[in-house]
Amino acid sequence: MATATRLRRLGAAAVIAAAASGAYLIQPSITAADLGRANPVAEVRQRISDRNASVPPRAAQESALISAGAGNPLDILVIGGGATGAGVALDAATRGLKVGLVEREDFSSGTSSRSTKLLHGGVRYLEKAVFNLDYGQLKLVFHALEERKQVIDNAPHLCHALPCMTPCFGWFDVVYYWAGLKMYDLVAGFRLLHVSRYYSAQESVELFPTLLRNGKDKSLKGTVVYYDGQMNDSRLNVGLACTAAIAGAVVLNHAEVIGFLKDKKSNRTIGARIRDNLTGEEFETYAKVVVNAAGPFCDSVRKFTDKDVKPMICPSSGVHIILPDYYSPEGMGLIVPKTKDGRVVFMLPWLGRTVAGTTDSNTEITLLPEPHEDEIQFILDAISDYLNVKVRRTDVLSAWSGIRPLATDPSAKNTESISRDHVVCEDYPGLVTITGGKWTTYRGMAEDAVNAAIKSGKLTPQSGCVTSNLPIVGGDGWDPASFTVIAQQYTRMKKSHGKVVPGVMDTAAAKHLSHAYGTFAERVAAIAQNENLGKRLAHGYPYLEAEVAYCARNEYCESAIDFIARRSRLAFLDTDAAGRALPRVIEILATEHNWDNSRQKQDFMMGNTMSSKVCEFNFCGYIN
Repeated sequence: MATATRLRRLGAAAVIAAAASGAYLIQPSITAADLGRANPVAEVRQRISDRNASVPPRAAQESALISAGAGNPLDILVIGGGATGAGVALDAATRGLKVGLVEREDFSSGTSSRSTKLLHGGVRYLEKAVFNLDYGQLKLVFHALEERKQVIDNAPHLCHALPCMTPCFGWFDVVYYWAGLKMYDLVAGFRLLHVSRYYSAQESVELFPTLLRNGKDKSLKGTVVYYDGQMNDSRLNVGLACTAAIAGAVVLNHAEVIGFLKDKKSNRTIGARIRDNLTGEEFETYAKVVVNAAGPFCDSVRKFTDKDVKPMICPSSGVHIILPDYYSPEGMGLIVPKTKDGRVVFMLPWLGRTVAGTTDSNTEITLLPEPHEDEIQFILDAISDYLNVKVRRTDVLSAWSGIRPLATDPSAKNTESISRDHVVCEDYPGLVTITGGKWTTYRGMAEDAVNAAIKSGKLTPQSGCVTSNLPIVGGDGWDPASFTVIAQQYTRMKKSHGKVVPGVMDTAAAKHLSHAYGTFAERVAAIAQNENLGKRLAHGYPYLEAEVAYCARNEYCESAIDFIARRSRLAFLDTDAAGRALPRVIEILATEHNWDNSRQKQDFMMGNTMSSKVCEFNFCGYIN
C-alpha cells in the first residue's frame, strides 16, 4: 500500500510539474526595448570579451573606495566576496550603478570554494516536493534548474554537464528512480542538459568499473543515469569578481568591514569603516545602500547595527574528501541515494581526482571549519557499500569542511530538512541582507538583492538585470578544442640548474590552461614561454609557474594561499603537493609584489598557521 501511494504521488506530481514547467518557461525575457533605446550592456560585454582586458590595480580600487565620501557615495557597497557577493557586484555594475565590494579574506575563501562542485536543481528537493506535496520546494527546483543552464552557458570553460549514476539493487528501485529522474528531466524543460536513461547491470559496470555488482544479500539490477552540472567553484567565483571589476565595480579583497557609518538623524546605514588587512590602514566608504552578502557571517555583520540582533543563520557543516582518480571513471559520477542514516553522498570525478561528500550536520560558525575524523569516516563507509575496491583511509589526499548559510526555519528539527531557498530582507534601514540559497542560484539571488537595494536607496539604474546572458571573463567565444592552439603554438620554457630549457606544452597542461582561464589561456601560455615560467609547480599536476605571475597581475592574487587554494585548486586536490609548491609560489609572488624577506616569511608562516587548523591547508601530513 505504501509503495503504491508513493508511485501515485510521483505520477500526480509529474502532472503538476509539467503544468508548472510550462507556465514557468513561457515567462517573457528582458528585451532591448525593456532596457531602453541604448543598451548599456553592449559596451560592458565588449570589454569583458576583449582578450586583452585587464582589471584595475588593487591600489586603484582601494583609492576609489576611499574617494567615495559623503558627497560622492557609492550606490551600493557589498560586504562579502563569495559567489553571491560577487554576483551582486556584477549585477549592479551592469545596471550602470556605482558599486563597491569588500571581502575580509579572499574571493571564495569561505563556503563558495568548499562546495560539492555541482550545479544542480536538487533531486532530493524534488523528492521532498513530491512526498510532502510542497509546492515551495518544487518552485525551488524549477528556479535552480533554470539557473543551472545559465551558469553553464555563461562560463563554459569552468562548467560542464556531468552524468551521475544511481545504483539500483532492487527492481522497485529501478522503477522508482527511473520515474523520479524522468520527472527531473520534465521539470528542466528545454533547459535539460541530457536525457536520463536506464542501464543494465552489465552496461553499468562497463561504464563504472569500480561499481559493486554483487554484495552481501544484494545484487545490482541496473542503474539510472541523469545529468547535472559540474564546476570549478572558486575559479568561477574569482571570475565573477574580475568580471565585475572589468564592468566597472570596485572590488577589494583582504579588506574587512569593522563598523558601519550611520546618519545621525535617521539612523540609516550610509557606509562602512574598512580596514585593509594587508597594510592595516583604515578608511571610510560611503554608500546609499549596503548589501550584506557575508554568507555564514551575515549575522556578525548585522551586529554592527544591533548587538542583540536575532540570528538569521542556521549553519550546516558539509565535509568533502579527495580520493585518487581510480575510484571513479573520468566523466561519470556516482550518487548514493540513501545512506544508513538517510543522507545522500556523491562520488564525482573532478580535476583528475575523485571528490566524495557530503555530510549535513549542525555546526558552529568559525572562520576555518575543520573536517572531523568521524565525518571523513562516514563518507568512506557510505561509498564502500557501493564499490568493489577496498576503500582505505590512507587514500584520502585532502579533506575540507564548508559552512552552508541556511536561512533559519523555526519549525525545522534539523538542517537537512531546511529548504535551501534564499532570503532577502532589510530589517535595518540602509542594510539589505541576502542569505540562504546555494551556489547554483547565486545569479538569481544577486538579482533579488540588487532589486531590494534599488528600492531601499531609491536608486536609478540605467537598465534592468542582464546577467542571465552575460559571459564571465574567458567564457565568451571559448571552444573545447581551443587547447590545441596552446599545445601547438606555445612552448614551456623552464629554468633547470641555472639554464633555460624548452619543454613541450603537453596536452594535460594545455587543457588545464584552457579550462581554467578560457579565452585568456594564451596570455598565461605566453608568460610560460616568454618569461621562462613554464615549469610545473608540483609533480603530477598541470599547474605552471606562469599561473602564479598571471594571477598576481590579473586576478588580485595577494598571498600564496590565494593561489594554491583558490586560483589553482592544488590545496584541495593534494595537501602534500601544495606544501611542496608553497616556497616557489611565494618566490614568484615576491617578485610580482616586491615583497621583502620579512613579508615572504610572514606568508610562509601564514600558510603553516592555516595548516594547523584545516586539512586542506595542512602541509605537514595531517591527512597522510
